[in-house]
Parts: sequence; structure tokens; C-alpha cells
Amino acid sequence: MTQAQANPATTVTARNVEVFYGDTQAIKGIDLDVHTNEVLSFIGPSGCGKSTFLRCLNRMNDTIAGCRVTGSIELDGKDIYHPSVDEVLLRARVGMVFQKPNPFPKSIYDNIAYGPKLHGLVERKPELDDIVESSLRRAGLWEEVKDRLHAPGTGLSGGQQQRLCIARTIAVSPEVILMDEPCSALDPIATGIIEELIHDLKEKFTIVIVTHNMQQAARVSDRTAFFHLGDLVEVSPTDELFTNPKNKRTEDYITGRYG
Repeated sequence: MTQAQANPATTVTARNVEVFYGDTQAIKGIDLDVHTNEVLSFIGPSGCGKSTFLRCLNRMNDTIAGCRVTGSIELDGKDIYHPSVDEVLLRARVGMVFQKPNPFPKSIYDNIAYGPKLHGLVERKPELDDIVESSLRRAGLWEEVKDRLHAPGTGLSGGQQQRLCIARTIAVSPEVILMDEPCSALDPIATGIIEELIHDLKEKFTIVIVTHNMQQAARVSDRTAFFHLGDLVEVSPTDELFTNPKNKRTEDYITGRYG
């Protein structure tokens, strides 16, 4: 696992981020940089705030009634919560893959073509065909579906559906891909395929992944952040965090003293 360089480029900068659901505070004053072309894992017990913070990075929390986000989150130096920011365009730049595969009730081809057509990225069908093929190839799915592109995406296996959702996300050329426990509904073989895919995608995309599986974090990520009770306790190169954590709460979690 390559460690982050001394002064890596930064794609996302979060400062003093707090999240409230009504009067309940879910996230407490988080400062975090996401480096360009890294895989950054969020780990921690259930309900610790890792998915809540992940959803701040593309304003998915805006869709939750009573949710309020304070502080600053910048993408390439620009405030993503500024009133001038279009959330739809932001979510094209910061794509998201969810815990449960959620293909559209459309053909495999139309699942991929939807985003590029919506955002006006293509003018002619041959260009769209190229995007569909290249996205499916990047997601490691092309050879399995190239002869049935017009079959429904919902007819694929769970692991294939998740790769279809990844292909759909990368079809609009995002800068960042957020993944919220993308393998938790998958069997070990499908999980292994997704993990290999994450490694390959890092060359072109910045990836932030929430995982409940510490072994998965150790396998796929360059750095790992440990969350606990709404706090970001520490973030370090992954091998350092697992072998020499700086904080006792991190050590207790990774050694199984509490969950």
C-alpha cells in the first residue's frame, strides 16, 4: 500500500464540519483533507457518523428533512455549499455508490447512458456508445454484458448490479467517487472483484469509501479515518493506523475491545 506523499494534492478540504438532525448533533467539528487519487476509508462502529460525513461531500444530506450542515467543504478550492452551486452538477463531479445496488429500471445500456445524456456530454449516438463501452470496461463488466446491453439492469446478479452502478457513476467523468459500504450486500467473490476494481479506479478517480469491514479497509485504502461518536478520532496511512494507532479509542476499536 503506497503511503501518501509528504505534500499530496488535495481534492476535498473539510473544515469544522458539523451536522445536526434537528437538535441532535451527529458530526462534531471535523477537519479532513481528501488527497487526489487516493482511496480513503472511513471506519468506526455503527452510528458513529461516517456515512453522515460521507454524504456531506456531495450534499446528499440536503435531501433529509431537518438536517443542517455547518462549516466548510471545498472541492478544488470552491465551497460546495455556496448558494450558486447546482447540486445536480455537484453530484456529477462527486458521484456516489450506495450500500445496496440500485440500478435504474432500464436496460444496461440506458443505465450508463442516462447521466451523459442528462448532462449534455454527448451529441451523437456513436459518442454515447463509446462512453457506455468504456464505462462498462472500467467497471470490469463489459465482457459479461456486451451481448445483452438492452436487457434490464435489474436482471444482473448483485455483484454485477453493483459494478453497473459504478459504471453509471463513472460515465459522467466525476472527480470523486463516494462509496457507502458498497460490498456489504455482496458475497466474498463479488466483494473481491469490487475491491480489485477500486484499486484500478484510483488511477483516474479519488475514492472515499465507508466500510464496516476493517480487513477491507486494510486491503483497499491508502489512508484510513476512524470515527467514533461523531468525532474524527484520527486519520493516518492505513498500515500505520492498524499497526500503530495514535489514539487509545482507535486501538480499542481495531483490537475488538469495543464495537
